[in-house]
Amino acid sequence: MGVTHLKAYRKVADVEIAAVCSRDSVPLVQQSGNLDLAEEPLDLSCYRHCQDFQQVILDAGIDAVDICLPSNLHAGVAIQALQAGKHVLVEKPMALDAASARAMIEAAARANRVLMVGHVLRFFPAYQALRAALQGVEACVAIFRRRSGAPGWSQWMRNFEESGGGAFDLLIHDVDFALHLFGAPQSLSATGYSSPVDCVDVITATWYYESGLSVVITGGWHPKGYPFSMEYTVATSEGTIEYSSAGRVPTFFHRDGVVEPLGDSVGDGFAAELNYFAECARQNRQPDLCPPGESALAVAMARQMIGARARRGERIPCEL
Repeated sequence: MGVTHLKAYRKVADVEIAAVCSRDSVPLVQQSGNLDLAEEPLDLSCYRHCQDFQQVILDAGIDAVDICLPSNLHAGVAIQALQAGKHVLVEKPMALDAASARAMIEAAARANRVLMVGHVLRFFPAYQALRAALQGVEACVAIFRRRSGAPGWSQWMRNFEESGGGAFDLLIHDVDFALHLFGAPQSLSATGYSSPVDCVDVITATWYYESGLSVVITGGWHPKGYPFSMEYTVATSEGTIEYSSAGRVPTFFHRDGVVEPLGDSVGDGFAAELNYFAECARQNRQPDLCPPGESALAVAMARQMIGARARRGERIPCEL
């Protein structure tokens, strides 16, 4: 993901990469990034290399840090950076527990610095189209799906204590976006299967709202080699809105039979996300399009879903 961010920064004006920090002694080789379908290599040797994160946060010439570390390290490193006066973008998930997420928000407030979480889905055209289409329309049922093969590129991902498993690696995107669109439900239930030995972690959760709306979030890690896909189907009072990364652009199927494409689903969400963060950092302005308080709620909700899965479909109150 760090390489993905570096590639995206090349499309962001007025941002200079001051350093790349990794404890690996030889990270500066050509690599490809996450979701990099073209497998375009990036030569990292042109960047200053630090192995000690303290070199970064103590450097007065560095204004902001972009944290793409194992999920269990996000909170501690982000808090250190904020305390040192840096603006912080941290990849999703924000943290692996709600208390750590709250501590990050408190550190940002004390330091008067920008904290933003990389919930890039908010910046992808296909999901922006859904948000726009739902304005003034009552949603009745919403289904969000996100699946991939088990990650084989790093051992820490296979340790669910460090990564949070498929729920925190994949479905946290949909959890965040559903909360953004609909708010928190009254209750939820979940089923699924988790096997750290095989690095398989799947879940189907249903959220229940007082209005009668139900939101289903389903997917996770399947056996290695399973193809990545993301999609949504939202039934509304005016028709159904649907998108699939497997080949369907965002489309509104109106109840009168009109089929309305909602725009091109292609766009660099990462570049848009990083450009927005850079603007917020330059102005020391809070990221209203992706506020950390909502990111913290997504962490708490993902934890609730995992807990509900252990109760095998029992409907439980939502307590965020």
